[in-house]
Amino acid sequence: MKAISTMALAAMAAGCAMEAEPIDRAGPTPSAIAAATAGRVAGAPVACVSQVGLRNTRTIAGAILFEGPGDVLYVNQGLGGCHALAHGRAIRTRNPSNRLCRGDIVTAFEPVSGTEFGGCSLGDFVPYRRVD
Repeated sequence: MKAISTMALAAMAAGCAMEAEPIDRAGPTPSAIAAATAGRVAGAPVACVSQVGLRNTRTIAGAILFEGPGDVLYVNQGLGGCHALAHGRAIRTRNPSNRLCRGDIVTAFEPVSGTEFGGCSLGDFVPYRRVD
Protein backbone atom coordinates (compact mmCIF):
# COMPACT_ATOMS: atom_id res chain seq x y z
CA MET A 1 0.00 0.00 0.00
CA LYS A 2 2.83 2.36 0.90
CA ALA A 3 4.57 1.65 -2.43
CA ILE A 4 1.39 2.45 -4.37
CA SER A 5 0.99 5.77 -2.52
CA THR A 6 4.60 6.69 -3.24
CA MET A 7 4.21 5.86 -6.94
CA ALA A 8 0.98 7.87 -7.15
CA LEU A 9 2.64 10.91 -5.55
CA ALA A 10 5.62 10.59 -7.91
CA ALA A 11 3.29 10.43 -10.92
CA MET A 12 1.34 13.48 -9.77
CA ALA A 13 4.56 15.45 -9.18
CA ALA A 14 5.82 14.55 -12.66
CA GLY A 15 2.52 15.69 -14.17
CA CYS A 16 2.70 19.03 -12.36
CA ALA A 17 6.23 19.64 -13.62
CA MET A 18 5.12 19.50 -17.27
CA GLU A 19 3.99 22.74 -18.92
CA ALA A 20 0.65 22.80 -20.71
CA GLU A 21 2.09 24.70 -23.67
CA PRO A 22 5.67 25.33 -24.73
CA ILE A 23 6.87 28.87 -24.18
CA ASP A 24 9.40 30.47 -26.51
CA ARG A 25 12.11 31.66 -24.16
CA ALA A 26 14.40 32.91 -26.91
CA GLY A 27 13.15 36.46 -26.56
CA PRO A 28 11.96 38.83 -29.26
CA THR A 29 12.84 37.78 -32.76
CA PRO A 30 13.75 40.40 -35.34
CA SER A 31 11.40 38.82 -37.91
CA ALA A 32 8.36 38.92 -35.58
CA ILE A 33 8.98 42.55 -34.69
CA ALA A 34 9.61 43.43 -38.35
CA ALA A 35 6.28 41.87 -39.31
CA ALA A 36 4.44 43.79 -36.57
CA THR A 37 6.01 47.09 -37.62
CA ALA A 38 5.76 46.60 -41.40
CA GLY A 39 5.11 49.89 -43.19
CA ARG A 40 6.52 51.92 -40.30
CA VAL A 41 9.84 53.62 -39.62
CA ALA A 42 11.60 53.46 -36.25
CA GLY A 43 12.32 56.71 -34.45
CA ALA A 44 14.76 57.50 -31.67
CA PRO A 45 14.13 55.46 -28.50
CA VAL A 46 12.54 57.30 -25.57
CA ALA A 47 12.77 56.46 -21.88
CA CYS A 48 9.12 57.22 -20.98
CA VAL A 49 5.69 57.39 -22.61
CA SER A 50 2.45 58.83 -21.28
CA GLN A 51 -0.22 56.22 -20.52
CA VAL A 52 -2.83 58.78 -21.57
CA GLY A 53 -3.72 57.92 -25.14
CA LEU A 54 -2.35 54.37 -25.16
CA ARG A 55 -5.21 52.45 -26.76
CA ASN A 56 -4.09 48.86 -26.99
CA THR A 57 -1.28 46.69 -25.71
CA ARG A 58 -0.23 43.34 -27.11
CA THR A 59 2.70 41.01 -26.78
CA ILE A 60 4.63 39.43 -29.59
CA ALA A 61 7.71 37.24 -29.37
CA GLY A 62 8.54 38.48 -25.87
CA ALA A 63 8.17 42.18 -26.74
CA ILE A 64 5.37 44.54 -25.74
CA LEU A 65 3.69 46.71 -28.37
CA PHE A 66 1.81 49.79 -27.20
CA GLU A 67 -0.51 51.59 -29.65
CA GLY A 68 -0.20 55.28 -28.96
CA PRO A 69 -1.80 58.50 -30.15
CA GLY A 70 -1.29 59.61 -33.73
CA ASP A 71 -0.94 56.04 -34.99
CA VAL A 72 2.41 55.57 -33.22
CA LEU A 73 3.37 52.03 -32.26
CA TYR A 74 5.85 51.79 -29.36
CA VAL A 75 7.92 48.60 -29.14
CA ASN A 76 9.47 47.71 -25.81
CA GLN A 77 11.74 44.67 -25.62
CA GLY A 78 12.39 44.95 -21.90
CA LEU A 79 15.70 44.96 -20.12
CA GLY A 80 17.12 41.52 -20.77
CA GLY A 81 13.93 40.24 -22.42
CA CYS A 82 10.63 39.20 -20.90
CA HIS A 83 10.30 35.44 -20.95
CA ALA A 84 7.03 35.49 -19.00
CA LEU A 85 5.23 36.94 -22.01
CA ALA A 86 3.53 34.31 -24.13
CA HIS A 87 0.49 34.06 -26.37
CA GLY A 88 -2.71 34.81 -24.49
CA ARG A 89 -1.05 36.61 -21.60
CA ALA A 90 -1.59 40.25 -20.67
CA ILE A 91 0.46 42.72 -18.65
CA ARG A 92 -0.33 44.68 -15.51
CA THR A 93 1.47 47.79 -14.33
CA ARG A 94 1.50 49.16 -10.82
CA ASN A 95 2.91 52.63 -10.94
CA PRO A 96 1.29 55.70 -9.39
CA SER A 97 2.10 58.07 -12.25
CA ASN A 98 0.51 58.39 -15.67
CA ARG A 99 3.79 57.46 -17.39
CA LEU A 100 5.51 54.20 -18.21
CA CYS A 101 9.28 54.45 -18.03
CA ARG A 102 12.41 52.41 -18.57
CA GLY A 103 12.93 50.29 -15.47
CA ASP A 104 9.23 50.09 -14.49
CA ILE A 105 8.06 46.57 -13.70
CA VAL A 106 5.19 44.90 -15.57
CA THR A 107 3.64 41.60 -14.52
CA ALA A 108 2.57 38.99 -17.09
CA PHE A 109 -0.72 37.24 -16.23
CA GLU A 110 -3.43 35.10 -17.75
CA PRO A 111 -6.52 37.33 -18.10
CA VAL A 112 -9.20 34.73 -17.37
CA SER A 113 -7.77 33.11 -14.24
CA GLY A 114 -5.56 35.99 -13.10
CA THR A 115 -2.59 33.63 -12.67
CA GLU A 116 0.68 35.60 -12.68
CA PHE A 117 3.73 34.30 -14.54
CA GLY A 118 6.46 36.74 -13.52
CA GLY A 119 7.60 40.29 -13.90
CA CYS A 120 9.68 42.13 -16.44
CA SER A 121 11.53 45.41 -16.37
CA LEU A 122 10.67 47.75 -19.24
CA GLY A 123 13.40 48.97 -21.55
CA ASP A 124 13.38 51.94 -23.91
CA PHE A 125 10.28 52.60 -26.00
CA VAL A 126 11.02 52.66 -29.74
CA PRO A 127 8.36 54.64 -31.63
CA TYR A 128 7.36 53.37 -35.08
CA ARG A 129 5.40 55.70 -37.37
CA ARG A 130 3.71 54.95 -40.68
CA VAL A 131 5.55 55.88 -43.85
CA ASP A 132 3.66 58.25 -46.17
